[in-house]
Amino acid sequence: MVVGDFAIDLDTVVIGAGPGGYVAAIRAAEMGQKVTVIEREYLGGVCLNVGCIPSKALIEAAHRYQHAMSSQKMGLNVTAAKLDFEKTQDWKQSVVDRMTGGVGFLFKKHHIDVIWGDAFLKDDHSLRVISNDKAQTYTFNNLIIATGSHPIEIPNFKFGKRVLDSTGALALKEIPKELVVVGGGYIGSELASAYANFGAHVSILEGSNSILANYEKDLVKVVEQHFNEQNVDIYTNAMAKNAEETEDGVKVTFEVNGEEKTLDADYVIVSVGRRPNTKNMGLEQAGVKVNERGLIEVDNQSRSSVPNIYAIGDVVPGFALAHKASYEGKVAAEAIAGKSTIVDYRAMPAVCYTDTSIATTGLTVAEAKEQGLNVGKAQFPFAANGRAVSMDATSGFVRLVYIKDTDVIVGAQIVGPHSSDLISELTLAIESGSTVKDVALTIHPHPSIAEAVGDVADVAEGFPTNI
Repeated sequence: MVVGDFAIDLDTVVIGAGPGGYVAAIRAAEMGQKVTVIEREYLGGVCLNVGCIPSKALIEAAHRYQHAMSSQKMGLNVTAAKLDFEKTQDWKQSVVDRMTGGVGFLFKKHHIDVIWGDAFLKDDHSLRVISNDKAQTYTFNNLIIATGSHPIEIPNFKFGKRVLDSTGALALKEIPKELVVVGGGYIGSELASAYANFGAHVSILEGSNSILANYEKDLVKVVEQHFNEQNVDIYTNAMAKNAEETEDGVKVTFEVNGEEKTLDADYVIVSVGRRPNTKNMGLEQAGVKVNERGLIEVDNQSRSSVPNIYAIGDVVPGFALAHKASYEGKVAAEAIAGKSTIVDYRAMPAVCYTDTSIATTGLTVAEAKEQGLNVGKAQFPFAANGRAVSMDATSGFVRLVYIKDTDVIVGAQIVGPHSSDLISELTLAIESGSTVKDVALTIHPHPSIAEAVGDVADVAEGFPTNI
């Protein structure tokens, strides 16, 4: 290791090249800054390499496989459908390679330098990067911390050959006959749904009284009904106690209502949350304040307690969402450039990509009432949408939350087909201060799933034309 190295001067430094870090770096370069990114593993971070992108690739493949196997009512009797999971994994990796390669291209286009290694802060204007047996000190004018998060490992469930985190779950070489998922949050539920579609028998162990506890119960009920159709077993109020690996499987012991139970599985996926990557990187030496959960405290421009150090994404309070990190990265880069841009979470969309997907934005009815708002709600079922009927995807509904006095939309929830796409229109409606009438008078193409958005606005206005 190099001792007593001479510091190299840098301008704007970003630690981490995930969806927060790489977007922050590009926006900073677009704002005229000379940018350097420090990354320990790979461009694109967890999201592009072992998270959002590969999981959605597998989810899409599983969805198509299940459609091929269950379209008899449409007159499609598929008798030769065969899953080549090795090829599926190759395709998934090609998607990852394309996306991460795109980040590399954009870095070159914007003349962004990359330093590979682990960064450790020495003070509020310098850091040290260690890579293998080499170390180098750098000074910086401004710093953006975008180091992301890592999966939580629970007692007696040590990650290994048969006990997997989400990364390992996406890299399986085979479809398990029996799969146990510990944790029924959005990651666990998405993986459970995908592998169930591939043909695995899945059991979900959830410690609370409901899977997807962050979503409203009527939304979750639709997902649970679909899980039941997929033959997925859900154990709620279940305490996972132990996982014992055997030669060709794993035995999971858990407790429900005081009764101990066991399940034999090929693999166990542990998905009980993530922790921020803020430990052992020298934050205290730089004077950066963190809260009791290890999250960095920031203001409305993503600035930490140290004026020239910013933090974004999973290392700051709020939802651990890739698009939230990207949004905060843009704000931080523009703040460094002297712009007055601030974060505004009025409408932060969130999506759970189970086979019947959930998407939300803005406020729920309960949240609006907690803020003292006098709100109304309106719902429109996909069962009354012509396009949904033609797709045989009629489960679920669209819901609007609006202020009664002004009809201004403040929230929306969707469970059903294409929810991840539909939610963007309603996010824009909230961000722009649109009213129910604004949406009702927006012409939606027929027949389309998007018509349900116009129809729910009609319901809110008191003119439920199509129901």
